[in-house]
Amino acid sequence: MRKTLIGAFLFGIGMIGMLDGIIFHQILQWHSVNMHADRFHQIMSDGFFHLFVTGIIFISGILLWRGNSIGTSKYFWGSFFLGAGTFNLIEGIVNHHLLQIHHVKPGPGQLLYDVFYDGFALVLIIIGWLLVRRVKTNVPSS
Repeated sequence: MRKTLIGAFLFGIGMIGMLDGIIFHQILQWHSVNMHADRFHQIMSDGFFHLFVTGIIFISGILLWRGNSIGTSKYFWGSFFLGAGTFNLIEGIVNHHLLQIHHVKPGPGQLLYDVFYDGFALVLIIIGWLLVRRVKTNVPSS
């Protein structure tokens, strides 16, 4: 079950990172990884970010493929949401608040967007924790 936990956790990181890049970087074009650069380097920083999360998704796929099939879908999705929420919370705190590399939506109300992003991350973590906890409390001890 450990490979399922780690694999699904990494899958959550990779998928939420990919969604962040697709939605906020490309479709809405609210920000790039490095907003304090010219457009060429902004796009390049986004490309490296996408390459990184693609690698995370690939590694998670190998772990899930090689892991045992014991476990429930609640355990998988709980681990997935834990990974997704952890990525968003760390990325939000570090990049938006501490380093201020970029904000979710720069400009008026940017703090509100950043805080909402962090709150969404916490909701994902809580959902994931509750799902994993539910599975662990229902597993008989050996």
